[in-house]
Amino acid sequence: MAEANGPVIERLALIGNFLPRQCGLATFTTDVYTALRDRFPEVAVDVYAMDDHPGRYAYPPAVTAAIPQDERAAYIAMARRIEASGAQAIWVQHEYGIYGGAAGEHLLALLDRTTLPVIATLHTVLEKPSADERRVMEGLLRRCARIIVMADKGRDILQRVYGADPRQTAMIPHGVPDRELMNPAALKPRFGWEGRKVVLTFGLLAPNKGIETIIEALPAIVAHHPELLYVVLGATHPNLIAHEGEVYRDRLKALAEALGVSANVAFVDAFVEHDELLDYLQAADIYATPYTNPAQITSGTLSYAVGVGKAVVSTPYVHATEILAEEHGVLVPFGDVGAFAREIDRLLTDDAARQRVSQRAYSRGRTMIWPRLAEAALDQIGAAITARPRRLSASYSPAIKPLAADLSAIERMSDSTGMLQHAIYSVPDRRHGYCIDDNARALILMTQAPDIDPATRDKWTTIYASFLQYAWNPEARRYRNFMRFDRSWCEDVGSEDSNGRTLWALGVTARDAQMAKHRDWAQMWFDATASLALDLGSLRAQAFAMLGAAAMLEARPGHRLARAILEKMPDLHLALLEEARRPEWQWFEIVLAYDNARVPQALIEAGRALGRQDLIDCGVATLDWIVSKQTSPEGRFRAVGSESFGRPYAEPLQFDQQPLEAQATVEACASAYEATRDPRWIREGERAYGWFLGLNDLDLPLATAHDGGCFDGLMPTGLNRNQGAESILALQLANCAIASLCQSASSVAGADRHIA
Repeated sequence: MAEANGPVIERLALIGNFLPRQCGLATFTTDVYTALRDRFPEVAVDVYAMDDHPGRYAYPPAVTAAIPQDERAAYIAMARRIEASGAQAIWVQHEYGIYGGAAGEHLLALLDRTTLPVIATLHTVLEKPSADERRVMEGLLRRCARIIVMADKGRDILQRVYGADPRQTAMIPHGVPDRELMNPAALKPRFGWEGRKVVLTFGLLAPNKGIETIIEALPAIVAHHPELLYVVLGATHPNLIAHEGEVYRDRLKALAEALGVSANVAFVDAFVEHDELLDYLQAADIYATPYTNPAQITSGTLSYAVGVGKAVVSTPYVHATEILAEEHGVLVPFGDVGAFAREIDRLLTDDAARQRVSQRAYSRGRTMIWPRLAEAALDQIGAAITARPRRLSASYSPAIKPLAADLSAIERMSDSTGMLQHAIYSVPDRRHGYCIDDNARALILMTQAPDIDPATRDKWTTIYASFLQYAWNPEARRYRNFMRFDRSWCEDVGSEDSNGRTLWALGVTARDAQMAKHRDWAQMWFDATASLALDLGSLRAQAFAMLGAAAMLEARPGHRLARAILEKMPDLHLALLEEARRPEWQWFEIVLAYDNARVPQALIEAGRALGRQDLIDCGVATLDWIVSKQTSPEGRFRAVGSESFGRPYAEPLQFDQQPLEAQATVEACASAYEATRDPRWIREGERAYGWFLGLNDLDLPLATAHDGGCFDGLMPTGLNRNQGAESILALQLANCAIASLCQSASSVAGADRHIA
């Protein structure tokens, strides 16, 4: 087991291209894997290869899995696989064009769904990124514990352009092979180059390589060195092949012919293997990189040439400027044919000068050999693992101390129209307007929250009630849901869920509003609109309507429409359960989704309202099953993650966890306790409520107790720090429910003690 900066490192996940895919990044990632394996054989390295043509490549056993480049779902599935693999960190090789989505954004979907520290090696750092490139790079910087660049200029750009933390970045030069310094003459016979001076350029052929500059310089060089051979080694870039075939290569050949130097140019159209490439490099006298892009941060071919001690003549792109500084090579201006001709001619003529440059390059290469890169990278990975926040122990379980209901955040998100949907952090985001779902929840809160000033309760109850009232579309006989900030509606008919939730709010308001005027208003609107429930087909929409009908029947015993809803829907749910259930699957659907606990809660409340014990028993049994699925191995509440939705008969996934699920479970447990008086449901309700306070998978509180706010979710990497209406309402309604549950339990316990 390797130790780097302290921690014992046993397993890593490595993401990038991999041979036999033909590109520089595949070669680099393969070399990284080999270097880690050779230098730290005790560290297991799982390779996840990015795949631009699934099924085309015969990957070696080193590749744990391939990720189809353009399939976002595959990135998410791979996140789960990596998370479960035992890997302690993820090392990403980042380059634009190898990850799917706009500017490679699919990679973020993977990284944001793991809890592991991430280290990224950046093979390109753009000084003038597009909007998408900036967004993705900034997302990567936020997610990464460490960033590795291969040139100091890259670190400078990260800080100056992207605002990166300098403590987050490290410069580790591109790795190079560990080979002896060779006399080129010893290897020239292998390629039939005896008696010739050889200038070599290597890499995937593309216009940005500037090959024409060297070809145009050849007549002047050949005049003094007729034996010169310029070798252009490498296949044409696959993307170029796909768009125009070999047009660029043919253009270069035509240029050599027109200049009368075709006998001095050899094109080796092949993607050569590692060892053969090194032989080519060592057989050359000079290595030339006439690249045209000044911002190029990394060149693996240049690194390899320096590593084997070649005299290099190059344009001054970023990597060349750094690696060839202090006379470790020769720099000439971009596109300067005369300068290339002059410097190549000089080095070919002056053997001693060429050998001095070669020796200096080789000395620099000794500091860059792959074992040194592996050691330096593992130091960074170890530091990232060490810096990972410590988790509380599984046994940590403080007493639950419910928060008092607090309207501060509710009022922050509300105006004279109603409650706004979303926020950026804690500031309302007016771009998304309002929805009836949140205003219905807010109306319920006004009936449940204790100790509110009567004038304040009257004000907000009226505003939220007015929103529901205005949302009614009499022509469609449905409630609208989404409203823009200018108070215009986005739709004529809202979702079934939003309609069911509105009826729920009306029923609860008719039962629990403290002012008679609000109770009367709610009953009137329920009477006028609740018949829509009889046409609802969605399981959860029906459950919401059942909860509203049960509340209405409690407020108005004998209410015929409420009873009609409750007499129709529960049997539909029982039939769904019978159809979907399996020995290991006691649920109403073959998938899990949102607000799961509301379905058993609705059956319990319907059973209580109708006096049907079978509904209560079924509700309690299915609540017991969903609670078991919402329990982590450590015994904490684990909300069914949104990534679980839509996966038939599958165990729920851990993330993203939403406050709505914890609130629903607290309230369902309160219903189960009222129906059964089983103290187990108090414990389960407290456990679900504890999720808000930090008793969760990441030991992070979602509630901001000082102002009544609540973060939007629990992500693998921490909190979603936005505070939208749904989340704030979930916390405040859970505060009310847990307080009521604890009070009810205390009253029963007191009565039992009195009887005893």
